[in-house]
Amino acid sequence: MIKVSLPDGSIKEFEKGSTPMDVANSISSGLARNVISAKFNNNIVEVSTPLTTDGSLTLFTWKDDEGKKAFWHSTSHVMAQAIEEMYPGSKLTIGPAIENGFYYDVDFGEHKISENDFKKIEDRMLEIAREKHDFKLREVSKADALSYYKEQNNQFKVELIENLEDGEITFCDHANFTDLCRGGHIPNTGFIKAVKLMSVAGAYWRGDEKNPQLTRVYGISFPKQKELKEYLELLEEAKKRDHRKLGKELELFTFSQKVGQGLPLWLPKGAALRERLEDFLKKAQKKAGYEMVVSPHIGQKELYVTSGHYAKYGEDSFQPIKTPNEGEEFLLKPMNCPHHCEIYNATSWSYRDLPKRFAEFGTVYRYEQSGELHGLTRVRGFTQDDAHIFCTPDQLDEEFKKVIDLTLYVFDSLGFENFTAQVSLRDPQNKEKYIGSDDVWEKAETAIINAAKEKGLNYVVETGEAAFYGPKLDFMVKDALGRSWQLGTIQVDYNLPERFELSYKGSDNETHRPVMIHRAPFGSMERFIAILLEHTAGNFPLWLMPEQAMVLSISEKYEKYAQKVLTLLENNEIRALADNRNETIGKKIREAEMNKFPYMLIIGEQEEQDGTVSVRKRGEGDIGTMPVEDFAAIINNEIKKTLKTFEV
Repeated sequence: MIKVSLPDGSIKEFEKGSTPMDVANSISSGLARNVISAKFNNNIVEVSTPLTTDGSLTLFTWKDDEGKKAFWHSTSHVMAQAIEEMYPGSKLTIGPAIENGFYYDVDFGEHKISENDFKKIEDRMLEIAREKHDFKLREVSKADALSYYKEQNNQFKVELIENLEDGEITFCDHANFTDLCRGGHIPNTGFIKAVKLMSVAGAYWRGDEKNPQLTRVYGISFPKQKELKEYLELLEEAKKRDHRKLGKELELFTFSQKVGQGLPLWLPKGAALRERLEDFLKKAQKKAGYEMVVSPHIGQKELYVTSGHYAKYGEDSFQPIKTPNEGEEFLLKPMNCPHHCEIYNATSWSYRDLPKRFAEFGTVYRYEQSGELHGLTRVRGFTQDDAHIFCTPDQLDEEFKKVIDLTLYVFDSLGFENFTAQVSLRDPQNKEKYIGSDDVWEKAETAIINAAKEKGLNYVVETGEAAFYGPKLDFMVKDALGRSWQLGTIQVDYNLPERFELSYKGSDNETHRPVMIHRAPFGSMERFIAILLEHTAGNFPLWLMPEQAMVLSISEKYEKYAQKVLTLLENNEIRALADNRNETIGKKIREAEMNKFPYMLIIGEQEEQDGTVSVRKRGEGDIGTMPVEDFAAIINNEIKKTLKTFEV
């Protein structure tokens, strides 16, 4: 008998050789019908894998991320089978699950594939699915694996196998199809009820432009046709909310090939929006005891060598800038923390002076390949709402919790209500990826977990997701479409203070190292605004809107009164514009609605005589005629509901 530990803490005994499916059946027939994947002792296994030792087992259904991963990876096998049948001589490479769906990279040889071919591939995939072929994993010797793919003249699979050790190579079979695979499959193809191929693109083998170019076919699948329909409807809504489309329509930002890829240009309305966001955070930061600093856009290469960033990210940096002096090199600043360490180092500190909280809206530059760039979410130049707190070890817990409070205030003020905190720890099996001693890492990880618990955060622990210099607390926010984004990060760092030899004089009159907290509630202004645009569909909180009202005159003869209304609004700190064009009032209202103006103030003869405005709210219609001062009170009350004062 073997003992199997389950996530609820229970331990059950089973005969040696029992499978995860046997365990599922012992719990309930309903679970057995729905279980599609499993993890045993932290290793992904098939539901048909015999269990031969004691261990912990987690069963996954379609509702679990791991379940979806197995589902989509299995569908990539089905797509590969269809492609191999329909395009003879094609060479398969890799076909992983991704965040939404899967892809397969294929060398189609003499064949060409386009979106016009998707329907016939989908139809064949569904035929294979309906045949309910079992997915079977089997071990293969390295020699046999190499022989199999050499016979197929598939140099890509041969290269993969050559990098594997004998004894760790497995093939997955279903129907008459075989693929090199590590595992993680649904029980059989019959679980796949709906399939949609999404797009086709070029991709270099192993992401290296020196290697052959392959064709990447993207797809997605579901256990119910209804879920595919809902997903496609969600995609249509996402297209309407695409920040690139809305940014253009709302005249917030643009890009120029002459300026360069991935370098956004902020238009007047966008610049004003950024400024309001910055002012909002600066005001809260000031109350929280932060001091603003400014650092240059470049720094000596040696600065980033000292910090360790150059060794880790040098390849992703822009090439060094050489000066007329022999051997002198500078880099465009890829991050702000080394500069802030040197700002701290400019002064001698006592424990009585700490914590020191340095904040900066610092623009940084990182080289992203052109294929990776995407609107504002992936750019080459971006501004971080960066701050670094230097504190004593005794102050760490309190300071970390204060940063959590500030981050939650930002989310609350901007309408991000659905989020999970992610505690990102280092991978204990791969410590060479990180800098610093085990003792330092243990202290930092414990501090983050304790703070998350004490603040009552809904958090998950992810191993291997830490920064190279320390663990972090990331906030994973769900937007209005249910998509998850990483927004806001807090990181504990014992390592950079060591590398920069930061110090303070303690109460014992001895020299000590401070602890460093990195934090950025927005993350980057560019990415944050992109996510906010898509979350709100451009209907920002009223306090943030570029213009909060549009004055619409019935005809041009009321232009003078329109200007008087604008002045009154300005006196009440309400941002507004006037539309005095010789157009029908119906057309003016439609255009104001399309341009996301929250309120429309209609004026004509009666309003001019009475000194009033007829107020219309976007999406709701007329809400009454009133003096401008009463309308100003409505605006200010609405703002107070969403933009509360930050309490320290």
